[in-house]
Amino acid sequence: MTKKLFTDFDKVSSKEWKQKIQVDLKGADYNDTLIWKTNEGIDVKPFYHADEFKTPFNSITGPKDWSICQSIFVYDVPLSNKKALDILERGAESILFIIPNQDFSINDLLQNIDLETTILYFELQFLDSEFVKKLNDYLLERSPKGANKGNFHMHTDIIGNLAKTGNWFTNLKEDHQHFEAIVKNTNSFSIDVSLYQNAGATMVQQLAYAMAQTNEYLNHLENTEKQPLQITYHIAVGTNYFFEIAKLRALRLLCNTLVKEYNLEAICHIVATPTKRNKTIYDYNTNMLRTTTECMSAILGEADTICNLAYDAIYHKDNEFGERIARNQLLVLKRESYFDVVENASKGSYYIESLTNQLAEKALELFKDIEAKGGFLNQLKEGTIQRKIKESAAKEQEQFDAGEIVLLGTNKHPNKNDRMKDELELFPFVKTNIRKTLIQPIIEKRLAEKIEQERLKTEN
Repeated sequence: MTKKLFTDFDKVSSKEWKQKIQVDLKGADYNDTLIWKTNEGIDVKPFYHADEFKTPFNSITGPKDWSICQSIFVYDVPLSNKKALDILERGAESILFIIPNQDFSINDLLQNIDLETTILYFELQFLDSEFVKKLNDYLLERSPKGANKGNFHMHTDIIGNLAKTGNWFTNLKEDHQHFEAIVKNTNSFSIDVSLYQNAGATMVQQLAYAMAQTNEYLNHLENTEKQPLQITYHIAVGTNYFFEIAKLRALRLLCNTLVKEYNLEAICHIVATPTKRNKTIYDYNTNMLRTTTECMSAILGEADTICNLAYDAIYHKDNEFGERIARNQLLVLKRESYFDVVENASKGSYYIESLTNQLAEKALELFKDIEAKGGFLNQLKEGTIQRKIKESAAKEQEQFDAGEIVLLGTNKHPNKNDRMKDELELFPFVKTNIRKTLIQPIIEKRLAEKIEQERLKTEN
């Protein structure tokens, strides 16, 4: 059969589709009835069409595969090593070590871990360029033939630490000296974008702030001769399924665009985790549904690594059951749902391509505004970034309180018999810690906190 299936049918333009829809609405207003207005300032249409794209689709290329990650807080080195080997045996492919201080043996922590096949992330809760050099040299020496440097990632976001805590590790000058030494040794740096999502920033703000931070760092590194530079973004993913797919794609597009302005080659590496903002302590099993769709968005948005959030992470200490469920969610998506088979699965979707372009354009506009007003650091010091995030968070909170944003089991169909007062191993609400800071810190806060606190007071 040589005749193509649809050659006998006339093409239908987007204008003709809209006219047909307006007829079917029988007088109802098209914009009021079918257009969804979002907090990102993007109007979502009921349909998208090929003739709306004047240029080819973005040639965004992500990883060929994504890795399953699990985090380990290193409070006891032998136990952390034992746990790492166990979770690698159970399906994890990468590990995020959260390290509070440098008083430990690197060799003991990484003993028997295959550095050729295991991707390692190190989130250091301190700043020490000499320690990072020592760690990096050890990893290269231990690697087979000193090969895959792309398997090691150091978290070195000094501006992110300022934004989160309100203070530098030491001071601006020393922090930047350490930062530049770390980049010189590792040819990489990282940015924690998840703080903004968890604090209530819109997606446009998250993307713009990520680029503004990247630009602050690149201003210090524009004369670097090593190629390519590796930029790792730690990003939180929410439940707005298609928008979150587009957000990750837009992040990669914006990063690639920015580094070209510096005549650099760079690898954009994305580590995604579900947001904490929509997680709840009541009807907590719904958190598993939320994290599943959020991980799916991260995969289809082409994150390099997915680090799932346990369903009870906001109120329980680390435990084997919660971690196993979180890991198995990713294993089901990868091994049984075949989310690792198709590369760039979202490319060519008119809806997602449109969202990607709009998010990138709006974020670029905000980024340019930040730079015109002195840059990201300057706006942090002035409190502009904090104020903008608070405004976005307050708007989202109002929508939640009014029932426009629904968290099942919390502000809709709550189980009145649910009792949580005796289940809280961790304090799940914003903590007040009065201390002196250089700037106002950006505070993470969940949408359900007020409702949950009121319910806890009335529990028998």
